[in-house]
Amino acid sequence: MARHVCPIWVGYLLTNPLRKILNNPDTLLRPYVTEGMTALDVGCAMGFFSLPLARLVGPSGKVICVDVQQRMLRKLENRTEKAGLSSRIETHLCQSDSLCLQDHDGSVDFILAFAVMHEVPFPQKIFAELKGTLRARGRLFVAEPKVHVSKTDFEKTISTVERAGFKVVSRPTVAWNRAVLMEGT
Repeated sequence: MARHVCPIWVGYLLTNPLRKILNNPDTLLRPYVTEGMTALDVGCAMGFFSLPLARLVGPSGKVICVDVQQRMLRKLENRTEKAGLSSRIETHLCQSDSLCLQDHDGSVDFILAFAVMHEVPFPQKIFAELKGTLRARGRLFVAEPKVHVSKTDFEKTISTVERAGFKVVSRPTVAWNRAVLMEGT
């Protein structure tokens, strides 16, 4: 069960350029995201990863950004417009128990769930929905902050993802986080 939802003020901290020192989105995502892909940013907040994803997918790609907070999405839309990336980013307000992405079944190549799954009250349901959005051999990158998620709890998350139809591909090293790259089976 989710303990809380990230407060809007934390969204401003999460977009701080200094965060790139620890978790540079380009360095972190470049091995998995290429031009023309459709990427999904789950719990996108104000878009720390969304804007770099949009640059990586290029003009022929798309980034679908979902969050449960309309204010976060509005801030992301403002940032997207200022960066000239509006044509590549699509925002969706989701619910705590559903991503509300039925129109995207089988259309996503890469999913990023960075520091968000510990806030999801129904992870099995959400991971099943994520699986439904993926194209064949699509990938899911899950990272959780060590300060919020213990190693035991992260392993439980991986088991939940596996039950939803994913297999572990690798366990990338991500500063201050536990991470796993998975592929739909």
